[in-house]
Amino acid sequence: MNFRIALPALAALPLAIACSSRGSCKGDYCGTVVFVTANNPKTLLPTEIDNTAARDVIEQVFLRLADLGMAGNTVGDSGFVPRLATRWEWDDAKTLVFHLDPRARWQDGVPVTANDVAFSFDAYRDPVVNSSARNALTKIASVTVRDSVTAVFRFKEPYPTAFYDAVYQMWIIPQHLLAQVPRTDWLTAGFGQHPIGDGPYRFVSMTPGQTIELAADSTFFEGRPHIRRLVWKIVANLPAAVSDIVTNQADALEFLGSPANIEQVKKTPGVSVIPYPGSNYMYVELNTRANGDSSRPHPILGDREVRRALTMALDRQSMLTNVVGSYGKVPPGPIPQWWPIWDSVRTIPFDSAGAARLLSAHGWRLGPDGIRVKDSVRLSLEVTFTATSGARQAFARLMQAQWKAVGVDLQIQPLDQNLIADRLTSGKFDAVIQVFNSDPTPASGIVQHWTHGAPNNYSHWSNDDFDRLVNLATTAATVKQSRGYWRGALNIINADAPGIWLAAPDNVAAVSSRIADVKLRPDSYWALVWTWRIPADRLIDRDRADH
Repeated sequence: MNFRIALPALAALPLAIACSSRGSCKGDYCGTVVFVTANNPKTLLPTEIDNTAARDVIEQVFLRLADLGMAGNTVGDSGFVPRLATRWEWDDAKTLVFHLDPRARWQDGVPVTANDVAFSFDAYRDPVVNSSARNALTKIASVTVRDSVTAVFRFKEPYPTAFYDAVYQMWIIPQHLLAQVPRTDWLTAGFGQHPIGDGPYRFVSMTPGQTIELAADSTFFEGRPHIRRLVWKIVANLPAAVSDIVTNQADALEFLGSPANIEQVKKTPGVSVIPYPGSNYMYVELNTRANGDSSRPHPILGDREVRRALTMALDRQSMLTNVVGSYGKVPPGPIPQWWPIWDSVRTIPFDSAGAARLLSAHGWRLGPDGIRVKDSVRLSLEVTFTATSGARQAFARLMQAQWKAVGVDLQIQPLDQNLIADRLTSGKFDAVIQVFNSDPTPASGIVQHWTHGAPNNYSHWSNDDFDRLVNLATTAATVKQSRGYWRGALNIINADAPGIWLAAPDNVAAVSSRIADVKLRPDSYWALVWTWRIPADRLIDRDRADH
């Protein structure tokens, strides 16, 4: 099915969003919030999303059975907030029963039923769909329908984060609209360009690379949202996004980046700077398999000792300070700041001389140009990263200089985000600087990214002891036991060095001061936008404008 997607051209966006002519909307149910992002979603079908901007939009259009609470607890069901499910109970240690709100409707008027829940689980687990959440759902044996408003989850075994996996990994999707669409076509299906959800906002339009617009659903069963219109404006890079904030072309930006940006926005009238716990980490993913051929080891990075030497050669603390100042920490593994497993983890320390000795000991000799060679293979690598990221480019330049000091040549190749995605899936890369926006628990974030066969394990690294400890951590009976296993797993991945952990940044957002009741949920900063409001006495022209 083809959909007509119409919005103003990019050149006209500032005028269209600013709405210089005064409209007629008055009262508490007006308001337009313009988000600005450098991410460009390919699709808005929840099983297929590949970046945070797509997730942010989907959070407003689709619902989960229950949402994570502000405390971020993922063990048991304490603190979770009912959404599609009004209540739930455990029939036994492995059987969880959800009771859906009978008022819930898809935005075409069809009731949301337990059949949609079972269909969603089947889709998320389907290897053809290959959702990024697929591995996190392997401990759920089945989802069945007891009646139209009752869905039953059966787990293979009891484990601490069973409830979290059942509700957090899936947005419920409409069976009646997707069952007849071949799953091989879901990534490009028309539904992803014009989704019909069950959440507080309806999809209006999307112009790829320009804007996405949503409108409040006045019939939403949990109550009409106060903010009438949400717009995501897609820009080229972070500087452009910050510029839109300080010139009042946009209202909200989830991550300001550099200390200079933060200080600039702090001085901007009418904008609030809001810190919140970081949910992501930046790292260098090293391809352990041959470039484009996963059947063979990488001629350089397939060697564990070379990876360790590359890690050892980087003064990551000074790099972090150079790029983000005091607004971040060097993580002791592939973990963000909000995971409570930072202490007692062994890491590879900075030791440039030690890195040089390690490379020499493993046959990498300095050539006449200062670059090491072994068996006619030059110690030369290419690192790529999203071209719009100033922070990643800064880290790449620092890596280049520090590796050159120990005889490693690093070529820098910034690319479009979509090209990077293609390289990752095809394995045609040496190293890539990435940011992983994690789930609230290592039970899914690490499982999805670093275990054997995980959908996001682009390094092709595998370690049986690591996988064993991860499995023990995710099935431990107590939080204390679980954290002990996680620390053991982190010690193993750090020793093997399939990635180099660069930064776990502090998150600092910018939000227009005219917006009230602003809460940022650390795992998904804009998730609670539907509860925000703009008081009538704070409305500006674009809030009142007729659309």
